[in-house]
Amino acid sequence: MNKTRIALVAALTAFFAAASLHAQSGCTDSPENPTAFLGLIGAGGFVFASSRRRIGAFVQKTLQRRK
Repeated sequence: MNKTRIALVAALTAFFAAASLHAQSGCTDSPENPTAFLGLIGAGGFVFASSRRRIGAFVQKTLQRRK
């Protein structure tokens, strides 16, 4: 599976999970916003995964130059 498809599936999963949480009656009365919370968790995971891949590629490139 390519990265675009994985990202799309993850985004849709987070969207539908948030939509189902919003459909409950307690969500609209609660002080926190689970939809925004799930969005922040998803964005943080995406940034972490993206940064980890880029940092790993940079380290590999740097170590290959030293040899």
